[in-house]
Amino acid sequence: MDGVPNGVPRVPEQRRPDSTPQSAMTGGPADAAALRFGVLGPVRAWRGDEPVSTGSPQQRALLAALLLREGATATAAELIDALWGEEPPSQALAAVRTYASRLRKVLGPGGEAGRAGGTGAAASAVLVSESGGYAVRDLAEGALDLTVAQDLATEAEKARSTGDLCHARATLRRVLALWDGETLAGVPGPYAEAQRVRLEEWRLQLLESCLDMDLEQGCHAEAVSELTALTAAHPLRERLRELLMLALYRSGRQAEALAVYADTRHLLADELGVDPRPGLSELQQRILQADPSLAEPSSPAPEPASVPVRPAQLPATVPDFTGRAGFVRELGDILASAEGRVMAVSALAGIGGVGKTTLAVHVAHQARTAFPDGQLYVDLQGAGARAAEPETVLGSFLRALGTADSAIPDSLEERAALYRSVLAGRRVLVLLDNARDAAQVRPLLPGTDGCAALVTSRVRMVGLAGAHLIDLDVMSPDEALALFTKIVGEERVASERKAALDVVAACGFLPLAIRIAASRLAARRTWTVSVLAAKLADERRRLDELQAGDLAVKATFELGYGQLEPAQARAFRLLGLADGPDISVAAAAAVLDLPLEDTEDLLESLVDTSLLESAAPGRYRFHDLVRLYARACAERDELPPSERGSALSRLLDFYLASAAGVYAIERPGDRLVDHLETTSYPGLRFDDRHAAQDWLYAEAMCLLAYARQSAGRPESLPRAIDMLWAAHDLSESGANSREFEATAGALVAAARSHGLGRAEARALMTLVNVHHVSGRFERAEEEAERVILLARESDDLLPVCWARNARGIIALYQNRHTDGEEHLSRAIEHFRALGDRPGEAAALCNLSRIHLATGRTQSAVALAQEGIDIYDGMGNSMRGANARYALGLALTQSGELRDAADRLQEALEVFRDSRQRLWEGMSLFRLAEVDLAARRAASAAANAEMALTVLRGIGGEWRRGNVLTVLGRALSGIGQTGRAQVCWQEAAGIYEELGSPEAADVRALLSPAQAA
Repeated sequence: MDGVPNGVPRVPEQRRPDSTPQSAMTGGPADAAALRFGVLGPVRAWRGDEPVSTGSPQQRALLAALLLREGATATAAELIDALWGEEPPSQALAAVRTYASRLRKVLGPGGEAGRAGGTGAAASAVLVSESGGYAVRDLAEGALDLTVAQDLATEAEKARSTGDLCHARATLRRVLALWDGETLAGVPGPYAEAQRVRLEEWRLQLLESCLDMDLEQGCHAEAVSELTALTAAHPLRERLRELLMLALYRSGRQAEALAVYADTRHLLADELGVDPRPGLSELQQRILQADPSLAEPSSPAPEPASVPVRPAQLPATVPDFTGRAGFVRELGDILASAEGRVMAVSALAGIGGVGKTTLAVHVAHQARTAFPDGQLYVDLQGAGARAAEPETVLGSFLRALGTADSAIPDSLEERAALYRSVLAGRRVLVLLDNARDAAQVRPLLPGTDGCAALVTSRVRMVGLAGAHLIDLDVMSPDEALALFTKIVGEERVASERKAALDVVAACGFLPLAIRIAASRLAARRTWTVSVLAAKLADERRRLDELQAGDLAVKATFELGYGQLEPAQARAFRLLGLADGPDISVAAAAAVLDLPLEDTEDLLESLVDTSLLESAAPGRYRFHDLVRLYARACAERDELPPSERGSALSRLLDFYLASAAGVYAIERPGDRLVDHLETTSYPGLRFDDRHAAQDWLYAEAMCLLAYARQSAGRPESLPRAIDMLWAAHDLSESGANSREFEATAGALVAAARSHGLGRAEARALMTLVNVHHVSGRFERAEEEAERVILLARESDDLLPVCWARNARGIIALYQNRHTDGEEHLSRAIEHFRALGDRPGEAAALCNLSRIHLATGRTQSAVALAQEGIDIYDGMGNSMRGANARYALGLALTQSGELRDAADRLQEALEVFRDSRQRLWEGMSLFRLAEVDLAARRAASAAANAEMALTVLRGIGGEWRRGNVLTVLGRALSGIGQTGRAQVCWQEAAGIYEELGSPEAADVRALLSPAQAA
């Protein structure tokens, strides 16, 4: 693109003397090395960590002039001209000498060098006199912030030239962080002014280069906020406008990108009487034409010598890999040909246990050198009940490739497009294991030259155009025997070759079955191969209800299971009962009713038998076929049968009690935990809020999966619903919102079908929260009304309180203020009846917002402050943030903008720390409103842009419309009226689709022509 710099800008040159004394390049004495100076901000000096006084503004101007000459001597005449220009005072020379003397005293060791009238020969002096002038010499390396900035900028330029954009960006951010306000702030004189202009131009060039690299690496959403503020501060700087257009376009905001061009054209014509430069006009045309190349980096980097983020996700290959030589060569040849081809795709199909994953991983490891930019791996769980969603996998891949969370779009199509863009120019191997079907795989294929994909699945991928299909059958007898021999040992097999052949035949020549059987034999030195063969020959040990292809696998499982010690067998059976991608040691201990240490020993012993896998430190999982077999064993062998239910009940108790513990530590004093179903098995105890949050989000998928599983067990439903209620933070985080909603819906339906009114009310309350967070206020109102009806019938007051509170805030959103005040007043009464002070505070803060909406500003402030006092008295920081949010709104409307911003900033920090994305985004939105009221339009635009980024995928369209409306006002305030119109158009469309009354207000903001 025209005007895009290829490297990192260097500091603009200044005029220097013809030569620099050699002494300026030498290291100084120890005392000088302790001195540090700053010019990228106020002119300051430090000795170690102690500040050194630099005197009056003119004295600082003299010091700055000497520092910026980097050791060169400045004559007295040059210094006089630097400080006063063409009209120096009559005593200018004497003043310069005085300033120099004072500086020599404070900068010299012990202050004595200056008194002695030090000369250039005085090794201990930093400020020296020489040839009728002065110089600052012998500074230690890194003693001047400008020099540090120049060195770092050079380092960033080298990193960018080699393609290491991550390091280049990070280094440039370090450079920019060295600035502390205006360069040479408060320093008078024409020389200081010239240097200010020079260094500010360099700073802006560095910013532009850094933002350009942000866009090259896909951080479009992050860049929009910063660029919006920068274009407001530097409206005539076209390069910033160009970057903003590109960032908006890549964020899916094409109309806004074009509006930026229109705003720029009008501004340049009005202010300078010129048209935009060709690069900006060309970009506008490319956006109008939807040029596909705009999705690629703006300035392609040369082939990188090293890739900043190089994923290496392949699982370990097995050391005893055997056979499959023809397939290894075939796949290896295909992968080796990936360079120069659009994409090499190989799809392996076969029954479970045939060795698809083992072969694919082995081949992938052999081909690693052909893919120097990394290898990605994912288990797509295609054989399970809930296969991995492609958008979730793409999010994981993008993070592994170095993409920031905030830069990852929401939709599958956008994620797939960004994924292909990030892989452009790289050579990456992608191993997609255990795929469900071609539709699941297609979005995950790189699609770029030099990349390749290996796919394993139980079905043939005939729908993958251009894929090389391989049907993997069982091993040949020779290969099977070789694998068996490698595991058991040559000595034991050699004398019983026929028995060994019988064993591998009984295993159906299936690699997984052979491995399990051989592992059992290897662990029992007293057994012979013939003993193992005889056991496998007993068909009564086989499970005949499965297909013939899987029968051998089940028979082998049966063999392995039959050789387990009683405690191992029990653990194997019971651990297979619970749904979920994996299980932690603590959760497994609850299932088995054993201490943690004993549980971990059992799990590790099962890993040794190949019946269980170690998913991560402290976490374990079953192969999907093994899980089914474990459940069949539990149904057949667990005695008494009630122990199955008891094991699942203990797990549910553990999850409920632990979730309640998280809730309690995050919300001290909240009475919800006192109204949950009682548990017989304890949960985890947490030392601090962060450890509790870590557990909740780490266990989220297991917790939700088990809650859904409990929908089929009426005796477990009340506890499962309460577990979901206690874990409702998951619905507001944005990370698990979709799964949370699906689980809540399943539990509502189950409770209704079983006639459990009390449980249904509580399950509905979790759905009310989900609909509220998602902006579906009509549905939230309907469900909350039913909650009240059902909870009253079952004499369960807490859901009534919560539902009243929810209906109050929903009524506020719908401008039904009288209804809202009634609901909230009754909620306060109910919470007080329960002694639930935090609940009372929540309703008071919501009532504050009703008062605010009806013009009762002072009482709104008082109600919010009352809520804060209750929360602070209980040490409830997270809910206290909600109260500060409410107070910030009230203070904004009362005109106390500084205090409003302080309260909202406090809330924002807590919400970020608590991973509450919804409220983090809403706090940024409210800060934008404060900025608008304070006439800080540029800051308002930046905060509104950040709010849009944070709220992607959460909060619903109504809230997005609110943010867009404020963003439009802010953009209008900084002169970007075309872009403001685009924001208002989008907001109006949202409101009209929702039937919201705000549509009329936004239409009024639009120009008459556009409104029509």
